[in-house]
Parts: sequence; structure tokens; C-alpha cells
Amino acid sequence: MDLKLLLISTSLGVICYSSAQKEGNECIKANAKSCGECIQVGAKCGWCMDPEFLKQGEATLTRCDELESLRKRGCSSAKVENPRGSQLVLKNKAVTNRNKGEGKLRPEDITQIQPQKLNLSLRSGEPQSFNLKFKLAEDYPIDLYYLVDLSNSMKDDLENVKNLGTQLMVEMSKITSDFRIGFGSFVEKKLLNPCTGDQNCTSPFSYKNVLTLTSNGQQFNTLVGQQQIDENLDSTEGGFDAIMQVAVCGEHIGWRNVTRLLVVSTDAGFHFAGDGKLGGIVLPNDGKCHLENNMYTMSHYYDYPSIAHLVQKLSDNNIQTIFAITEEFQPVYMELKNLIPKSAVGTLSANSSNVINLIIDAYNSLSSEVILENSKLPEGVTIMYQSRCKNGLTGEGEMGRKCSNISIGDEVSFTISITAKQCPEIGKPESIKIKPLGFNEEVEITLNFICECDCHKDGIENSEICHNGNGTYECGACRCNEGRIGRQCECSTNEVTSEDLDKSCRKDNGTDICSNNGDCVCGACECKKRESPEERYSGMFCECDNFNCDRSNNKLCGGHGRCECRVCICEANWTGSACDCSLDTTTCLASNKQICNGRGTCECGTCKCTDPKFQGPTCEICPTCPGVCEQHKECVQCRAFGTGEKKDTCERDCSYFNLIKVKDRDKLPQPGQAFPLMHCKERDANDCWFYYTYAVNNKTEKEVHVVETLDCPAGPDIIPIVAGVVAGIVLIGLALLLIWKLLMIIHDRREFAKFEKEKMNAKWDTGENPIYKSAVTTVVNPKYEGK
Repeated sequence: MDLKLLLISTSLGVICYSSAQKEGNECIKANAKSCGECIQVGAKCGWCMDPEFLKQGEATLTRCDELESLRKRGCSSAKVENPRGSQLVLKNKAVTNRNKGEGKLRPEDITQIQPQKLNLSLRSGEPQSFNLKFKLAEDYPIDLYYLVDLSNSMKDDLENVKNLGTQLMVEMSKITSDFRIGFGSFVEKKLLNPCTGDQNCTSPFSYKNVLTLTSNGQQFNTLVGQQQIDENLDSTEGGFDAIMQVAVCGEHIGWRNVTRLLVVSTDAGFHFAGDGKLGGIVLPNDGKCHLENNMYTMSHYYDYPSIAHLVQKLSDNNIQTIFAITEEFQPVYMELKNLIPKSAVGTLSANSSNVINLIIDAYNSLSSEVILENSKLPEGVTIMYQSRCKNGLTGEGEMGRKCSNISIGDEVSFTISITAKQCPEIGKPESIKIKPLGFNEEVEITLNFICECDCHKDGIENSEICHNGNGTYECGACRCNEGRIGRQCECSTNEVTSEDLDKSCRKDNGTDICSNNGDCVCGACECKKRESPEERYSGMFCECDNFNCDRSNNKLCGGHGRCECRVCICEANWTGSACDCSLDTTTCLASNKQICNGRGTCECGTCKCTDPKFQGPTCEICPTCPGVCEQHKECVQCRAFGTGEKKDTCERDCSYFNLIKVKDRDKLPQPGQAFPLMHCKERDANDCWFYYTYAVNNKTEKEVHVVETLDCPAGPDIIPIVAGVVAGIVLIGLALLLIWKLLMIIHDRREFAKFEKEKMNAKWDTGENPIYKSAVTTVVNPKYEGK
């Protein structure tokens, strides 16, 4: 297989490899072979033109990388080609500050938009932004052209329009001192004459320019008064033909570069592109002026214009349209309004008597809104708008193009950003324009594209550096002529076979070409690129890389060294395979300025305590040493019970430990856990005991577990109190007993005295008991006669 086939297969392999990669460094993925190609990839990309920049095995295209990556890889800022975009304002006339009574200015002397002209130099992917200011000028001139439907149905409307000129001049003088008015009429394409013999009407016509724009309102009235109504074959009118001619026939109409208003008054619908086929007309409207003797002469030849065609011509000629329509056709023209920017619809009364108010209201509505539009952009160029309107309102996207509710004299601004995604094929400057719809002023912008580096101009064709003139030496690298390859164009595609290439690209006569990390090009390995700009293959056989070294804390070489050929090269004061061992002992100094408090050794910036009683970052914490309980007593007391000497400064002085409350002493941690523990029993000012433990856990955090209730036993001082209470109770009992005894004696004596008194007062004979009855009963036998 010859070298050409090898190059094709290598290219296919690179394409497949790139397509498998995820989104990453766009500079790396671009495979830019020259500085010009590199800077077109994106604004973040730069090209290192240092001749000594590339390491062995690195391809020329690795000169293109992100700016920060190039700096880390050793390319100085002075050697990085990174052209930036710029902007130059060529015309920046300030917006006009003018009041109505300050004297008349020519329209060309009034400025409403700033700046007016500028040049932008665009670098791919880098937006160029500038501010555009708009101010609605006071007393700005106005041209108004009144286009009326003269079909028979508008007969009564024509009578009211006959005095419109002078009345409108009076009303518009309140807005501007420079006002002109014109008049035109339309009916329909002239195909057949619909007028009957007894009707006073003219034959149909498509459009007639009756009065060129003038400041003479009386002349308007006179000419309108001479107009006659007409007839057509259907109710739909040919207004689009008339609007197109009014828009493109500027010289005939007399348009100035001022505010242009077109008022279309009708009571019917409209024909548009395609309807002409009904009359045998198939040629599309050409959008050109065809007025002869103020009459549209090609209505029978060209079809009606389309809506899109009409919108384009109205916009190109800065014409704002007001449709004065009867109520019946309001829905139709409202839909049309949505398709025509800077247009308005007003409801016309049956006889057009309200037309002046309608025009004034519509003008105020149109002038209260400014909408920016731009011309067609070159391929690959995008534009973004951001508006800053009245009352601090801002808008972005499509809303960033416009500001609403502005009044005459108000000033608004827009930030416009233009970005090129690529260089155009031609490479020549392009021009675009930005303007507010309905206004004649615009900003002209010339776009220059940065497609090559500055160093490209200093390139040396057929340079000896590029192997005897086989390439152009530019921007620190050789750009080989056709048929030559290699970093210095040293090989010809017709001279080297694939076997020769493979042999010189195998390490130690192995089987892997370029360690499977590169491609053999011109007998030398060119290492593959990685997706990450920080990761690279290098070496004669691409056997080295800078991303497969040991890691610490998920950082390559611990973040304290660089990876070279899979080995960490540590910074000063760092050692270890992952550069994660610090040689600095300042972190091991205890408060007594001793390394690890003299009770341990400093290893990799961390103390290893040799005394099991001591712990902590510097081996100064001894949870089981004497005096620990007394040291923390006051803080435990104030935090757990809100008492003690430090209760007022507790939050400030005692927040150095974590407090955990438990219900009783059995819940306190017990000895035997992974870290030393001290049990403490302390007494407060009220002779109440509290119990807690103090420890430093494995995270060097101080922990205190405390029983949440105090233990307050009865002491000797309470006995006299109890004795006194008991003695008092006994004395009170004796006193009550004596009182009761005294009361009982008094009661008995009173009862005895009462008895004696009743005894003395008894009335029976004291010699015989009146109730006495003898116990002997004598019975006399009646038969006994004493014998």
C-alpha cells in the first residue's frame, strides 16, 4: 500500500475518532492546519507561532488551541496569534434637539438616528456591539397622500372628502409646521365598462394621481370637488395596484425624505396576486412605476401585486399606511395590518365624516412606536437587538427591535450585536443597513472579515526551512506544497512506502505503531489529539502522555505538580508519587512552637501522635489528663443549665465543643470507644452535682455529653429547719390539747352544779319514796275465818 492510501486510511480513522468524541474543545476538534483556519474556528482559539513550541510527536495542528491551554503549554503571549475584532464610527452626527418654534429646518438637516455610518471588523465567533440612539424629532415634516376608492358605493364619502384639505391642514399644523397633502383615486382594472347609459360616471380606471403633494389645502379641495364616482364589475376593488404605484412612483407623487403617510379610504375588499387571471392577466406585477399623464397604464398587462411584494415596496420607500375602512371590512383589513409593518386601521363612518380624527389618531399610534429592521445579512452573519425604552423597560430577541409608547421628543436606545460564524467565500467586505420602519434615516454598516492572521503577510514562499523550498514558512510552521508531507515538508507522497513508515514508527521493534496513540506520517509519529486541551500524547513513539499520572483528592499529581510521561514532577516542598506529601512543617507547629508538641512526628504536613494520651492536629489535646474536668466545668454548666460564672459570656467563650444532652448517667458514653474519654463529676454553687464526659473524636471535634438534670441531695443545713418545723408542730399540738382539757373541765363542773341545783328543788316527802313498791305481796284466803 503506497503513502496515498495510507494517508486516506489515516484521515478516515481521524474522522471516525472525532465523531466518537463528545462536545469538547472546538479548537482541538477543528484540525486547523494553518493560522487562518485556526482563528476562524472561534474567538477562544489562538495559534502559537513559536518555532520551538511543538514537542516530539506533536503535529502542526496542535498549535491551534484555547488561549489558556497555549499559555500552560509554554507558549508566551507574544508568540500567540489572536487577532481581535474592532469597530470604527465614520459618521456620528448627534440627534436633533429642536422645538417647534425655533425656526424651520430642512428635512435633510434633521437627525433622528445616531450613529449614521460605521465599520466593523469581525472575527469568527466574536460579537461586535454598538449602541444606536433614536429620538423622535419635534416639528418633523409630514407628507400625507390620500388615496380614495371612487367606486359608486363611496359617493357620499366623496362629498365629505371635498373639504378635507383645508380642515386637515389646520389639524396637522398642531403637530408640524411643514405639512403637505396629495390626492389619488382608484377603482378597478379596465376590462369592461360597467357604466349604464343613464349613470353620471366615468369608465373604470386602476389608479390616477390627481394631486401631487402640495402645501395648498385649497387646491386639494378644488380638485377633489371635480372628481366623479365610477363603477366596477364586482365589489372587490383594485386598491393594491394603486398602493404599489404610490409607493414606487416617488417623483410623480412628490415624496420628500420625511415622514410619509398613505391614507387608503375604501368600503370594500381588495384583489391580490392571482386574481388577474380572472381577466386573462397572467404576468406578475413587476413593482415598477408605470404612470403616464398621472394614469397607471399597465393595469391590463400586469397582475395585482402580492401582499409580500407590497410590504417590501412600502418598507423600501419608508411609507406608513393608514387604512380608513368601513366597519363591515374591519376584520379583513386588521389581518392585512398584521402583515404590513408600521400600518394602522381605523373605522370609517358611513359617510367618512370622521376621517380627520381617524387620521390624527392613526398617526399618533404609528409615531408612538419605533421598530428597527435590517437589510439582508451575508451568509454566516447573525444580528441581535436589545432595547432600552421609556421608564426603564428593556427587551430582547424580537422584542429588542422595538420601543412603544414614545412621544415626540423622547429618546430611546438599542444595543446591536453582530456576529460572524464564518468567513464568506468571497472574503470581501459586505454592507448592511439598519433603519427604523417608516423613517428615511438609516445606519450604514460595512462588515470586514478577519480571515487570516497578521503573520500570514510575512510568510516566506518556498522557504529553505521547509526542506529545500517545498513549502511556505508562515506563522512558525511550514505549509507544504502539494505532494509534500511532514512537519517540514521533508517527504514526498510518491517516494515512501508504508513498510518503511511502519518500521520507523514501532518502538523496540514492537507490533504497535506509534504506541496506538498516533499516526505514522513520513516515517515519524504524529500523536493523536485528545478532546481535553489539557491532555496530550508525546514522545518519539507517542509513548508518553500527561494525564495518566497518580492522582490525589481527584486531582492529577494532587494539584501540586505536572505530569510528564506518566510521572509526576512535583513542585517545591511537595513529594510522593502523586505530589500529595507536603514537606512544609509549619502546619505541625504546636502553640509551644514545638513540632507536634514534642509528642509526635510530622509526616506530609500532618502530625502522627506517638503518645496515645494526646491527639489533635498538633498533639496538644489530652482528654484524660488531670484538670480537664475543671477546665471545662464553667462552660458545660452555662451551656447545659444556664448557670455559673460564664452564663453571660457563654456564647462567646463556650462554643468550642459540641454539646449532647442525655437523660441519665447510664446514657453517658463509656470507656472503650475509638478515642479517649474523660468522665467528670462537678458541683455547682447550690451544692448540686452534674455529670458529663469530655472527649475529642476521630475528626478532632470536641464532644461533651451531659446529664440533663442536676443531682441535689439533702444536706446538714436542712436538719435545724426540719427540727424547728417539727418542734413547732408539737407545741401547737400540746397547746390544742390543753385547751381541749380545760374546756372539758369547765363543761363537767357546769353539769354537776346543774344537778345539785335540781336536787335541792325536789317537792316529794323525803321520808318515803313515792315510787317505792314493796317486794312482798299478802294474799287473804276468804274461807279463812281465823279459826
